[in-house]
Amino acid sequence: MKEVLIATNNKGKVRDFEELFKPHGIRVRSLQDLDEPIDVEETGMTFEENAILKAEETAKLLNTWVISDDSGLEIDALNGEPGVYSARYAGEQKDDEANIDKVFEGLTGVPEVSRQARFRCVLAIAGPNMETKTFSGSCEGTILFERRGSNGFGYDPIFYVPAARKSMGELTPAQKAEYSHRGEAMRKFEEDLPNLVGEAGGRQ
Repeated sequence: MKEVLIATNNKGKVRDFEELFKPHGIRVRSLQDLDEPIDVEETGMTFEENAILKAEETAKLLNTWVISDDSGLEIDALNGEPGVYSARYAGEQKDDEANIDKVFEGLTGVPEVSRQARFRCVLAIAGPNMETKTFSGSCEGTILFERRGSNGFGYDPIFYVPAARKSMGELTPAQKAEYSHRGEAMRKFEEDLPNLVGEAGGRQ
């Protein structure tokens, strides 16, 4: 695999995948690199359903290998919200700052000991002549009372990673690949990559 298409328009996710694929010499392309726009509606009720939907529909349209990622934040004190609605928690405009403000509003009065949360990620890979496979990862942490760090995207500045003793927004790209939910899912993908290549090649 010399090149892989990531089924996303999110520049932050593209940067994460570029960092994760860099050691393997694999070029990353995204939906922004295509001549014709592709927008698969995320109608699934779980991260896995949405990841599979995006990967399979895009692979079918382009007849190529596609990796799709669906991920989000689950906050225990908010009954698992924002979950699959993480990107559009405060509205369809997908405004990171507005999403964070809504989280803060929902956690008003909630003490530090009750602000447990986790990032979850599911990667799905689909393509011609192969069975779709998924790989999942998670990162446990807590929600801060204020933004910290300017790296990353989405909820990264308010998600504290105890193992790193920093917010996700304070981590370098390499550190984020080590600690993040997407990094864990990606490592599982990497372990199975030889099998995936063999499977796809054997069915051609």
